[in-house]
Amino acid sequence: MAGEPANVDFYLGLGSRYSYLAASQVERIEAAHNCRFVWKPLASGALMDRLGYNAFRASRPPSGQYDWGYREYDAKCWAAYYGIPFVEPREIRVDAAAPALACLAADGQGALVACCRLIQRLLFVEGAVIDEAALASLPERLGIDRTAFEREYGSLRIRERHEKLIDEAHKRGAFGVPTFFLGERMFWGNDRLVLLEAALRS
Repeated sequence: MAGEPANVDFYLGLGSRYSYLAASQVERIEAAHNCRFVWKPLASGALMDRLGYNAFRASRPPSGQYDWGYREYDAKCWAAYYGIPFVEPREIRVDAAAPALACLAADGQGALVACCRLIQRLLFVEGAVIDEAALASLPERLGIDRTAFEREYGSLRIRERHEKLIDEAHKRGAFGVPTFFLGERMFWGNDRLVLLEAALRS
């Protein structure tokens, strides 16, 4: 008889190509390895700022892996490998933390994962611009109560929860997204999922 599912903490950025790619494998991994992913959306730029240096804010990329052209090419290769759609994301015309705050607000109605997946679909499948109108459409598209969502989204409690998630990830050693923790073992990046799966098998 199988034991209790192992928890995998999943720190992700909603505008992150590699978080989108990794998220496409979550259900398969959960079914294969009797585990449960705990989704923790955050503003990845704020996490990198905790380190005192953010490669995406640099005037020149510190290495080829941060070149935008290469990242688009690499993401398309991974999407083809996974057999999922991918379009290069368009603009996010809201505060960088807003998509994560929206997902945390939706959590009050049990829709955190659904909200994460919806925003990822808007960005990486539909090629939508994420602006205030797009965020305002979330409750209807998710089938949740608008008034409760808007109350949570604008609350200090949700902003504090988001800050705590960033602090938590930083203290555990995360320096980017997606980052996964199986207990105290850290796995960074979509391409480390194979190592996470190996750890789940052991």
